[in-house]
Amino acid sequence: MTTKTGGPPLSVTIVAQNEDRTIAAVLAAVTGVADEIVFLDSGSTDRTVEIATSFGVRFHHQDWLGYAEQKNKAIDLASGAWILSLDADEVLTPALVAEIRDLMKHGVPGDIAGFKIPRVLYIGDSPVKGGGFYPDAQLRLIRKGRGRFQPRVVHESIKVDGTVRQLKNNMLHYAYKDVEQFAQTMDQYARLSARQYFEHENTAWRRSRLNELLNPLWTFFYRQVVRGGVLHGALCWRLNVIYAGYVRKKVTYLRQLVNEQKS
Repeated sequence: MTTKTGGPPLSVTIVAQNEDRTIAAVLAAVTGVADEIVFLDSGSTDRTVEIATSFGVRFHHQDWLGYAEQKNKAIDLASGAWILSLDADEVLTPALVAEIRDLMKHGVPGDIAGFKIPRVLYIGDSPVKGGGFYPDAQLRLIRKGRGRFQPRVVHESIKVDGTVRQLKNNMLHYAYKDVEQFAQTMDQYARLSARQYFEHENTAWRRSRLNELLNPLWTFFYRQVVRGGVLHGALCWRLNVIYAGYVRKKVTYLRQLVNEQKS
């Protein structure tokens, strides 16, 4: 079987809903390396489906199962020996495509089950390369049958059976069209994280007012000073103010859930 990489077949899996802002760029970037693109849509009402089908993807519909479950469903539908699981706003750079192609062509030692890929966060058209937002390496490229997303209500991640390495080149993460969308998403994530803690890690310290005060202050200092956010301008400053607020809100929302339970 002839493959795009000259090595084992590679499947790209993407889950999506209403992603027509970014999906064409995502799909165009993977066409040179993917032997199949498994596209799992959960009910888009914009042009996402039209754009995806124009790229010849293997299209499937699945009502939303949750972040981890939806991505695992896409992995189960894939037939490749290797799986590249992408979000619908993650664009491979040409250098990363070349690196993956070379990796597949020359073979991967059997003990290696997956590869992390560094991400560059974009707010609109502005990259954020400091302050804890980079490299943000994510485990995305895995051997079929050796990795699954772990069930969490937010911040799902893959767990693999085997060794993990990290690739050198970046993918571009066009997650937010502006700072306001970033802030709204962080508030949503704070609520979901609070629910996760409430159900699994509801300790006295985690919901304490001292944690609510100290953890955001440390987070902001660490990201702006230790991780060099101060060197990356006003945008990085604004994002880290919001991110520290996200850390605080996780505690606030957790305490609200506890109080609601008591009442």
